[in-house]
Amino acid sequence: MSLAAIASLLVFIAIVAVVAISGVVFKPGPWYARLEKPGWTPPNLAFPIVWTILYLMIAVAGWRVYETAGLVALPFAVYGLQLVLNAAWSGLFFGLHRPGLAFADVVAMAGAIAVNIALFAPIDAIAGWLLVPYLAWAGLAACLNYSVWRRNPGAFADA
Repeated sequence: MSLAAIASLLVFIAIVAVVAISGVVFKPGPWYARLEKPGWTPPNLAFPIVWTILYLMIAVAGWRVYETAGLVALPFAVYGLQLVLNAAWSGLFFGLHRPGLAFADVVAMAGAIAVNIALFAPIDAIAGWLLVPYLAWAGLAACLNYSVWRRNPGAFADA
């Protein structure tokens, strides 16, 4: 791998790391622990592990497309959109305690990820496949967001 390719990979990792900071800034906290959650809620330890793996896959997917085709406008506009929506979710749910807005955000994020997969796959099939687990996790997150919101109507500002 060339020095330029390594540098561009590091840029993609850094971009995704900036997105991940929202999960560090807006943590679940004690109030989240007190909320009623469905029995299928993943254990707390799963979230940082899964997100770390997903963020690396997201970075590699973007990097692979960049290395193959450069900064292709539409695929990278959608890539940026899904990252912005990703970064917003923690602030909406954990920071503002607005699960309705967070649910709308995560549904939009899942849609953007699906479009991103459709746009990345023709350029680099592996890049498209790297985003599939992210889409699946976003779907789980949407279901969990909705379930927690509905199970705890008095616990949130917009309930």
